[in-house]
Amino acid sequence: MFSQVNRVNPDVRRASHAGSWYTADAQTLDGQLTEWLDVAVAPEGDEPFPVNRSKAIIAPYSGCFLPRHAGYTYSGPTAAWAYKSIDTTGIKRVFILGPAHHIRLRRCALSACKTYQTPIGDLPLDLETIAELHATNQFDVLSIKNDEAEHSIEMHLSYVRKVFEGQDIKIVPIVVGAISQEIEADFGALLAPHLQREDTFTVISSDFCHWGPRFNYMYYYSSPTSNIGTGTYLQRDTTPSPSHAIHQSIQKLDREGMNILTMPPSTPTAAHDAFETYLRKTENTICGRHPIGVLLGVLSALEREHTQNVEVGGEGEDGVPEKQSPSFEIKWVKYAQSEACQTARDESVSYASAWVRF
Repeated sequence: MFSQVNRVNPDVRRASHAGSWYTADAQTLDGQLTEWLDVAVAPEGDEPFPVNRSKAIIAPYSGCFLPRHAGYTYSGPTAAWAYKSIDTTGIKRVFILGPAHHIRLRRCALSACKTYQTPIGDLPLDLETIAELHATNQFDVLSIKNDEAEHSIEMHLSYVRKVFEGQDIKIVPIVVGAISQEIEADFGALLAPHLQREDTFTVISSDFCHWGPRFNYMYYYSSPTSNIGTGTYLQRDTTPSPSHAIHQSIQKLDREGMNILTMPPSTPTAAHDAFETYLRKTENTICGRHPIGVLLGVLSALEREHTQNVEVGGEGEDGVPEKQSPSFEIKWVKYAQSEACQTARDESVSYASAWVRF
C-alpha cells in the first residue's frame, strides 16, 4: 500500500494495489487482460458477445485478503466473461458499485478525487454527476486514505480502461455500505434515473462464497437435493458426505443465489425479496450482496415506474398497455472457484459473472 506521507496530488487516487494484488507493469497487465478477454466466449446457445444493449454487469474482484485466493490471477479470467459481454456503443459514463471493506458505512460513499489511476491509463471521474449525487445529501464522502485502501472498485478499473480503450469515458465510483434491504431500495430509486440513461453503463463488484476456517464460514449441504437453508456447519475434523463433496456443496449454495437473481423468470422486486431471504437463511458470504441489492433496487424502481405509468395511461384502443413493458434480464455466463475444497480445512472463494439488460 502506498504511504500517505508527502502525497503530491490528493485529487488523484493511485493504483494502490498494483504490484501486489495485480501487476503494476502496463505491458504485462494489458497482455493478461487481452488473453482473458480472447478466451471468453458466450455459452453455447446464448446471445453472442458483446450483448446488444447490455446495461450492466456483475463481476468478481477477488476481494479476500488470503494470497492464495486474491488478485487477478483468480478473479480475472472469470471477470473477462462479464467484460466481454459489454456493448460499449455510445457509452460515456460508467458507474462502479463495490462493497466497503475498511470503513463502516450506514449508506453509500462517493469519491473526492478527480482521477483514478490504473497501470494502463487514467480514468477521469464524472464530477458533474458526482456533484448531483452529493447534492442529495444521501452520500458520505471518502477520504483519500479510505479511497485508496478500498480494493473492491480498484480491481475493476483496469478492465474498464481496457474494454473502453480509445473511448472518452468517465467513471462514477460508489462504495456501498452494509445497508438494509430498505436502504438498498432507496438508493436504487435514487440511482435509477442515472443508470437507465442510454450513455451509462454499470459495473457491480462482487465475489460469491468465501468458504473455510479463516472465513469463519463452513456451511455445507450433505446432498445435492437439500432445500435452501437446510445445510449444516462443518467443523475442522468433520468428514463430508462421500456422495457430495464440499466444492459441490459450495457451487450448489452459490447457484441457489444466482438462480434467484436470474431474470427471467425472476422479476426485480420478487428477486430482491427472495435474495434477502436466501442470505438470511444461508448466511452465504457474498461480499457484494449490497451492491447487488442496490442494482435490484434500481430495477425494482423502474418496474414500479412502468406499472404506475400504465395505470395512469390506461390501455390503448386495442386493449394493449400504451407503454411497452420493460424487459429485465440477468444472465450468468461464468462460474469458478479458486480451489475445489475436499476437506473442512480447505478454503476457497467463488467467482461469478453475469450481464444485465433493462
